[in-house]
Amino acid sequence: MDKKAIFTQVSSLEERIGDLHDELRGLKEQLAYLIEENHYLHVENENLRKRLEPEAGTKNTVTPSGESSRKKMVGEGHDNLARLYQEGFHICNIHYGSIRPEGDDCLFCLSFLHQK
Repeated sequence: MDKKAIFTQVSSLEERIGDLHDELRGLKEQLAYLIEENHYLHVENENLRKRLEPEAGTKNTVTPSGESSRKKMVGEGHDNLARLYQEGFHICNIHYGSIRPEGDDCLFCLSFLHQK
């Protein structure tokens, strides 16, 4: 083999490796998206199961005065946001609703939770 043929073969191989690298990067991005979506759906599914379990055994009875036995408490919205944060979601205005990495706290979310 002469030097020109070897150089052509190496160049061709380099182009194929570059194409494979681009394809692999695309697959990696798709996989990251699917993993994040799967985690989100898993958390949502788990939360729905937790909500259904207590409601299955509890009836929403009406007292004689016509009030529901389940009363809305003051600060319930704040409690819901705290629950969402504990479940792994951002509650700050910057990243609201996106999934927090496990074990990482968001200073914006924490400052919002501790406001009085």
